[in-house]
Amino acid sequence: MTGPEQLLEAARAFRGQLSATLHAEAADRGIAERLLPVLERRTGRIVFNAFSIPQEVSYASTHGGPFPATSDSRFTSVGMGAIERFVRPVTYQNFPDELLPQPLREANPLHLWRLVDGEITQR
Repeated sequence: MTGPEQLLEAARAFRGQLSATLHAEAADRGIAERLLPVLERRTGRIVFNAFSIPQEVSYASTHGGPFPATSDSRFTSVGMGAIERFVRPVTYQNFPDELLPQPLREANPLHLWRLVDGEITQR
């Protein structure tokens, strides 16, 4: 597989990111239209035909400070704390296990690292 299908497959494999950059010309409109919904699900910011500020999401990365560096003192604009700006928590209360999303099921079928009773585990 090569070309646009390979590009779409690669984009679908991306994990969540703070930003993504799309470089395209008028002739690329068709693939850009197919690529945008994929990027929209994985990032909070898409830059077109320009370069975003390089960002590494890590515990060592922080940025904030007084206005205008940030207008919300609860969050940093880069680093692990920045991810919280994009979180939309959902609570599942009193659900039967089989109706929960797979990552939340008791058996942990995806073998994800989770915090259970205060312990980080894959059980």
